[in-house]
Amino acid sequence: MTQDGDTIVDVRSAAEAVSADDEAATPLHEIESLCMRCGENGITRLLLTRIPHFREIVLMAFECPHCNERNNEVQFAGELQPRGCSYCLKVPSGDYKVLNRQVVKSDSATIKIPELDFEIPPEAQRGTLSTVEGILMRALNELQALQDERKKIDPETAEALDRFLEKLKSFATGEVQFTFILDDPTGNSFVENPCAPAVDPLLTIKFYDRTPEQHASLGFLAESSSGRDHDVENPTGALTEEHRPDEIIREPHGSVGAVAGHRAIVQCSSEEMAAALFKYSAPEEVMTFPSTCGACGVRCETRMFVTHIPYFQEVIVMASTCDACGYRSSELKPGGKISEKGKKITLHVKNIKDLSRDVIKSDSASVNVPELDLELASGTLGGIVTTVEGLITKISENLERVHGFTFGDSLDESKRNKWQDFRARLIKLLQLEDSWTLIIDDALANSFVAPVTDIIEDDKQLTFEEYERSWEQNEELGLNDMDTAAADVAYENS
Repeated sequence: MTQDGDTIVDVRSAAEAVSADDEAATPLHEIESLCMRCGENGITRLLLTRIPHFREIVLMAFECPHCNERNNEVQFAGELQPRGCSYCLKVPSGDYKVLNRQVVKSDSATIKIPELDFEIPPEAQRGTLSTVEGILMRALNELQALQDERKKIDPETAEALDRFLEKLKSFATGEVQFTFILDDPTGNSFVENPCAPAVDPLLTIKFYDRTPEQHASLGFLAESSSGRDHDVENPTGALTEEHRPDEIIREPHGSVGAVAGHRAIVQCSSEEMAAALFKYSAPEEVMTFPSTCGACGVRCETRMFVTHIPYFQEVIVMASTCDACGYRSSELKPGGKISEKGKKITLHVKNIKDLSRDVIKSDSASVNVPELDLELASGTLGGIVTTVEGLITKISENLERVHGFTFGDSLDESKRNKWQDFRARLIKLLQLEDSWTLIIDDALANSFVAPVTDIIEDDKQLTFEEYERSWEQNEELGLNDMDTAAADVAYENS
């Protein structure tokens, strides 16, 4: 309580109350705040709410009754996402529906328009809930606010800015085709996809790992407590042989490695046991090297080893754990050379055993289910190792998370019913009421679906089809500009 008898709002407690009881009516808090324009006191209204299938947010609206100053802002009350996100939206000329797409911009996101060489930094527009047109018009109004004063002080700059504002206005009104890029290292921004759950031909979504610089800009530490302990023991800061950060540590692979496998074979004469141990061969050693946690940014360790999957290829398995926050991640990368051809895998799912098949989907593979008209572009789910059932489950969870405005108040009833029907049909795939087809198309041939028979040719429900990559596919993968002539000469001379 303040001296005037007003209650101080505890935003954290209110957020926890909203998370604990989603069905309860969310209270609207009002706080007396200072107006930065006239210096009088205005009213700030806070609403803690949750966008369905997106995440928790805090909506803030300020209004001053003395000078009519207004300001709206959105902040995120949820957790930091494991990876950053980048949305690339192609806006055709004359298509006003694209300009009306809803956009959630966090206070750490950057907006770029390459055709105009224009960038809105995070500090220019804080967290907003708007549309593509609204964001551009707000930038236009803010740049035009001080034009009268600028014309008196620097006429040349003001004239150049007028020409720039004319171009920006033509972009905001849809007269010119342009590209709208929203990049957020926290992963808390969003651009609406009205075609959901189908692929939007105008919208491209990419997820990426944050760099150490981005971790620092978000306020995370770059060093772990173990690193600080080393600094205490070695106050001079010199690197010793025991604590070199770039040193690769090799340790026994234990229960999975070939050494333990040989020991088990000696102790057991069963041929089936030996075949089971070497079905997925593993190396004798695991390499351990320092890395950075993708969640909290402190130093952690990543373990890596190379193994071979039968009927597939050599792969690199990487796993990291963070002792500070408990975050764990695993990743599988292809090993060896780049395949000369792409691969298309078709699986006819007919029984419950097919749902348990192992699936390796690389980040360059697309997923298609013809019975649902479902198509996921390459890079949507990243590289994952799962089963057929796990893949469908991840697709359902990803659609619910990414398309946050699916059940919003602005959505009409027909579109809402369409999404609910698609979601029900997606879940029915796992109930196997009817047979369906899973198609994984990988231009780099780094994806795999395990057979249920010992000989892969005997599995009639699983087919592999190789094809020649097009020039556009090679260009997207960066293979057209790849030149290995210098490396070939070095290998020949060695």
